[in-house]
Amino acid sequence: MHEAMLYEQLEGGQVQCQLCQRRCRITPGKTGYCKTRLNQDGTLYSLVYDQVSSVAVDPIEKKPLFHFYPTTQVLSLGTFGCNFRCIHCQNYTISHVEPGTERYHPRSRKLAPEETVELAKQYDCGGIAWTYNEPTVWFEYSLDTAKVAKHSGLYTCYITNGYLTAEALDTLGPYLDGYRVDVKGFTTEFYRKLASVTEWKGILDTAVRAKDKWGMHIEVITNIIPTMNDDDEQLRALARWIVKDLGELTPWHVTRFFPYLELSHLPPTPIKTLEKAREIGLKEGLRFVYVGNVLGHDAESTYCYHCGKLTIQRVGYQTRMVGVQNGKCKSCGADLNIR
Repeated sequence: MHEAMLYEQLEGGQVQCQLCQRRCRITPGKTGYCKTRLNQDGTLYSLVYDQVSSVAVDPIEKKPLFHFYPTTQVLSLGTFGCNFRCIHCQNYTISHVEPGTERYHPRSRKLAPEETVELAKQYDCGGIAWTYNEPTVWFEYSLDTAKVAKHSGLYTCYITNGYLTAEALDTLGPYLDGYRVDVKGFTTEFYRKLASVTEWKGILDTAVRAKDKWGMHIEVITNIIPTMNDDDEQLRALARWIVKDLGELTPWHVTRFFPYLELSHLPPTPIKTLEKAREIGLKEGLRFVYVGNVLGHDAESTYCYHCGKLTIQRVGYQTRMVGVQNGKCKSCGADLNIR
């Protein structure tokens, strides 16, 4: 086991984890909500420090990150566990599992931070992404790896539900370049039902802090679920928040839901609903709103908001830069917010 960071020792051998916004108080011999942190005699340990459940070389667009080192390949890594319990989780076999139990994935492997960086170099990746499950739960490992990656000239990014604390973000801040945050909806009722989360607005505060304090590149994703978060009120409020607090050039990905787990009774999101969400985002002032999980849709590509020219063409994960120069539109010079 690897001693955890960001926790406080309390009376009676209890500890309080300061890593995510649940701030679990953990008694000796028990784990926190994410099941990846164990209080052993008053010391908090990570059970997943270098335990890799999934590793792949992906297009950065798959994350999805559309304005962050487009056309590059990224080494993607996941571990086990999560601080959410989303009832439609596509990766539940790794995120809804308790390390050390019989459900623990038998094909896990250990990768030291230095080995991970060497893998990224070996496969000509531009950087490393912590993804598949919530990266916050293996904070110590991602931090150690990010330090080595930055020293080696690689970019780094979190694909996150955004529930980490300000303390965790500030510890990671000097070593993290990209922050793709999942804002799942915009009401307490929705977050409680979908992910067993009530105090969800801290997710918004942390995203703003990532941008304003640490200069991270931010992109927002919302999976549009029929009857749950597809109403105009939620979508409009979410779009307004992005414009006001993150800026009009922040990309917003509205993606198609497919039935799974406890939401298997719902239909896939109608494409017209996604197009409605996109129109709402554009009307509220966002410059880049993308339709996701709909192969070949024209709203996968990037058009200049000023002159209308095609700047990045995407069909699925096939990406072609056609009108970008130094992060700006080649035709008119408009800022496209491309890192």
